[in-house]
Amino acid sequence: MTTALHRAAPPDAVPKKKDRGGPWLSLLAWVVGILFVLPVVWMVLTSFHTEADAATNPPAVFAPLTLEGYREFFSGGATPWPPLLNSLTASLVSTALVLLLSFPAAYALSIKPVKKWTDVLFFFLSTKMLPVVAGLLPLYLFAQNTGLLDNIWLLIVFYTSMNLPIAVWMMRSFLSEVPVEMLEAASMDGASLSKTLRSVIAPVVMPGIAATALICFIFSWNELLFARVLTATVAETAPVFLTSFVTSQGLFLAQLCAAAFVVSLPVLVAGFAAQDKLVQGLSLGSVK
Repeated sequence: MTTALHRAAPPDAVPKKKDRGGPWLSLLAWVVGILFVLPVVWMVLTSFHTEADAATNPPAVFAPLTLEGYREFFSGGATPWPPLLNSLTASLVSTALVLLLSFPAAYALSIKPVKKWTDVLFFFLSTKMLPVVAGLLPLYLFAQNTGLLDNIWLLIVFYTSMNLPIAVWMMRSFLSEVPVEMLEAASMDGASLSKTLRSVIAPVVMPGIAATALICFIFSWNELLFARVLTATVAETAPVFLTSFVTSQGLFLAQLCAAAFVVSLPVLVAGFAAQDKLVQGLSLGSVK
């Protein structure tokens, strides 16, 4: 005796709607990407031209390439190494201080929230509402009266306070994604707060820490206004050094492009090196 097996008829498949805007959105994304990259490519190309070819109008795209601009940059009258070292010191030290301060602050605002934590977050955000120029004169007078003008440690303190609010906001969104079960297990094992932060929470949010560190490093490296007003020769940073190529004798375009590319290189290298961590970190707190 055979038993007939009757299968239920599969429901009619719902036809998928054709995404007619997909190719156009992709084309728009490519156009926007090219528009963003084109000035950088043009800067690099101009840095390999002579001053005469760089100043032609229309630009000489297929002019002979040379390293004259880079030779003038590294062996000119003013050496670029002290400004580059000052920028690297101020950026790295201020970024490390920002991470050390923002990590426990974000823990207190997310995992173990303090009373009126929303007011605390608003206070951090309100510190970014004041225009930088409005506070420049008081800061200059403070530096002058304390003898800290042209001091790299003054820039480190300012860069730390400048990047701390955005770092706290970013770290809080990352720490809010840490599973509560991990913290309860660490507490049951007798782990102290410092050990919990170091051995349990930090490895989970490491992409977020890397993203925060990279953004703070970029902000500190590119800062110009404070460094221009508060430094002279001893603590001069790389962005301030770039302004020295605009002189009363004219604009040395090829040499300026070579200097701009060299100054931008550490940020580009750091961005490419931490690209995966940056994408993971920026998307860590976006999906609940």
